Amino acid sequence: MTLTGKHALVTGGGTGIGLAIAQALAAQGAKVTITGRRMAVLEEVAGENMYPAVMDVTDEAAVRDVIDAAVAARGPIQIVVANAGIAEGRKLHKTDTDFWRQIMATNLDGAFFTIREALRSMTQTDWGRVIAISSIAGVRGLPGAGAYSASKHGVIGMIRSLSEDFMGSNYTFNSICPGYVATDIITRNVDAIQERSGMSADDALKVMVNANRHKRLIDASEIAQAALWLCGPGSGSVNGQEIQIAGGKV
Repeated sequence: MTLTGKHALVTGGGTGIGLAIAQALAAQGAKVTITGRRMAVLEEVAGENMYPAVMDVTDEAAVRDVIDAAVAARGPIQIVVANAGIAEGRKLHKTDTDFWRQIMATNLDGAFFTIREALRSMTQTDWGRVIAISSIAGVRGLPGAGAYSASKHGVIGMIRSLSEDFMGSNYTFNSICPGYVATDIITRNVDAIQERSGMSADDALKVMVNANRHKRLIDASEIAQAALWLCGPGSGSVNGQEIQIAGGKV
């Protein structure tokens, strides 16, 4: 497999799942633009074939400008991974409008802006892959995380619709829906669960480990390999799908 000559864009590409996907794509020869809000983080991880760019996915104008600059520098975007997101939960009675809007602006609006702007150059080529990182919360809902679950359901709905819009073309649109992945988000969630429930750190971690059907955290490389497969040969008939990576049937 080679992606030599392909330009990929990965939002939230400086850490966690986004970084793992960006590194996997770069290892296959793709020129990967990685975006995030902190240049220091992006520059620290940027390696061969990886190009950092500061971009806040909630800022529509910034998304357009950064993507335009990336296209001018490295050619049309043929792989876009809309990964940037916020994973925070609040029960309904604690969800104020500002929190709801923040989650939607990042997880749903951000994916929409990113994909729309990337498609402007992608559709000038003869091949493209669009991957959105959703969540098992986008498939089944997550207790105490109504805003997050709604945003991730929205991502899946958008991807399904886009796959229909481009049906029969050489562009595919799919979502990856991970369970709990061993990233910095787990550490933050442990702290949040402890604060909310008074659990010990070990017990808080077990809540997330046990939510995965195989009773272990998922490695970010497992998500990256799924993304790589969706960009590889023989993936053209995989379109409009929600690929669950959660250790078993959700």
